[in-house]
Amino acid sequence: MDTSEATAAGPVEVEEAEASIVENYPHLVRLAYLTLPAALGRHRRVLAAHTLVQRALPRGRRAPDPVAADAGGPRGGPPDPAYALVRQEVLRGAVAHGAEDGWRKRAHEARGWLPLPHVWGLRLHPKAGGTDELTLDRSLSELGSPARAAFALSALEGLAEREVRQVLAAAGVADPRTAVAEAAAAAGEGGEPVRALLGGGEFDPCTVQARPTDLLRRRQHLRAAGLAVAAVAVAAVLLPLAGSDDGDPGSYAAGTPAGSASPLESSALVRADAALWEHTSRMDFTAWPARGGRKDDTELLRRALAVWSRPGERVQVSATPGTSRGLPAQPPQLLYAGDVGEAAVVVLYDGMRIVRYAEPQDGKGFAALDFARVDDADVTTGAAVVVGRVDGNTRFLTAPWVDDAQTRDLLQPDRAGQPLHVAADGVTNPVRTPGAGAPAGQCGTAWPVLQFRSSTKIVEQHSFLLTDLGDLTPVHLTYTPPPGGGSAPARQPREATGSQALLSWAHSACRLGALRGLGVRAVENWEFAEQRLPEGGAAASWVCTRTDTWRGAGQAMVQFQPPGSSPTALAAVAAQAQDTNACSRFGQHVLAGVMWKSPAGHWFLLAAGSRGVTKVSATGGVRASADGPLLAVRAERGANAKLTGRLTTGRTLDALG
Repeated sequence: MDTSEATAAGPVEVEEAEASIVENYPHLVRLAYLTLPAALGRHRRVLAAHTLVQRALPRGRRAPDPVAADAGGPRGGPPDPAYALVRQEVLRGAVAHGAEDGWRKRAHEARGWLPLPHVWGLRLHPKAGGTDELTLDRSLSELGSPARAAFALSALEGLAEREVRQVLAAAGVADPRTAVAEAAAAAGEGGEPVRALLGGGEFDPCTVQARPTDLLRRRQHLRAAGLAVAAVAVAAVLLPLAGSDDGDPGSYAAGTPAGSASPLESSALVRADAALWEHTSRMDFTAWPARGGRKDDTELLRRALAVWSRPGERVQVSATPGTSRGLPAQPPQLLYAGDVGEAAVVVLYDGMRIVRYAEPQDGKGFAALDFARVDDADVTTGAAVVVGRVDGNTRFLTAPWVDDAQTRDLLQPDRAGQPLHVAADGVTNPVRTPGAGAPAGQCGTAWPVLQFRSSTKIVEQHSFLLTDLGDLTPVHLTYTPPPGGGSAPARQPREATGSQALLSWAHSACRLGALRGLGVRAVENWEFAEQRLPEGGAAASWVCTRTDTWRGAGQAMVQFQPPGSSPTALAAVAAQAQDTNACSRFGQHVLAGVMWKSPAGHWFLLAAGSRGVTKVSATGGVRASADGPLLAVRAERGANAKLTGRLTTGRTLDALG
């Protein structure tokens, strides 16, 4: 226990404590959520975090621990006795919760539950984060409550090590120094990147998503309630809190599929013929055969299906945006079952979604259940599935029609691809995850992508690029070159494997990081215009980067790339728009502008439209017009102009964004 000298704080009135709770409620709940043991599961941690903060209100005047009262206040601010008292009680309850077990924990949770947060028929969990948040959450899951509290106080509150020890001691932690050491080991370099992750939605129990509990099982319980009211009352306290042996993999599922008609039976799994892909016209996941060394392991398959039916508290469930987590309408298709690193992995497909189940082979720790929408996949978007991510490396399961696999770096467009070994069961060697090891929000020094070539049995010499953006399926990258001269027909999207396409993507690769975890299906770079710069400058490129998601929503971003910059220099963002069909085949016209400073120090308004634009006009801070799709006019620095274009059809086109 820390024995640092401290000045005793005066008693805190109940009204002061209440005001501190109300003012800092979201922050206190996040602190409690981070401290509570991961074994509770996210639903119970959300409810327990709110319960602990609401119970922190004292019954009368009370002084905080004199040592802890000198520690920093909310989010590292100045000391605040009222906040110190409330924080002390929140942490005391969270740490005690992690130390209790058996009947003591059930009695603790049952006491006073009626007036505090209670949810019937719903399971709550914070919004899913990206790969960085998931990695941090899994790292924290290995820590006990004292170390988790130390981690939160350091990274979230910004307290110094001495202050962390003081607050832990006041909260009843027997060995604060050990807790701080364990937290430091888990945090690594820590700092602002970790604090930013902790401030995100993955760790915010005040902004939650709701999903139903097992509806069929709930209906059965309601029917039985009239016959066994007392039994149900006891079960409501005891059954959800019953522990299980950490070494029993079956404990990952809180129940099994209800009813004999459930499609989640291992004997009902669909298995495609190994040669189906060679003679079908539907080149998607339906053509994948069942592969993997454990594809006939009935017990593993049963566990995977049982977890899908009813995930237990030791299962981390995630889904890409717009993807249902519900049961399938018919028996799913088995794509893979085998050992990948230290995990046993099962990959299933139900016609709309890829479902990946993974459990640690030693039976300890947490299992994972991931959902991703993949309807309307094709040769490219159905060419690979992520089967494992460990230490910044990713393994993929490749489609049976992939004949050749390579990796290449988008940030080195002139470097040839490197061979990627694919095992007999279709699993690749580890591939470095883009951005792995780079500070949060940064691109890093490389952007690895996959370059596959399809078998000549289905198409001649078809090579394509895929990049990993944190979802179960990698993203297809394409490229459309600039328009031809005169009356040449419009260019069509093509694979991004040529030299011109690779040079374009070198300027855009680091923009891809912002798309992680969004359920992206494909991203295209459309070089819609080339413009010779004023005052004798060379030609600059205008590129519209179009992002399409599996659920249909899309976004567009216009980038301006001046000449003479390094191959990997990021292009300037001229405009962007969300939930738009711009730059797609359903929105084939685009217009955007930027302010550009010439080498001589003069400012110009530059604008460019796609090939269907016959005139560009500027109004507002700059008034000018030009026939054709390009405009360049001298302007004052910071001038704000509105751009419009006229199309060959006579229709008016507004600038993007």
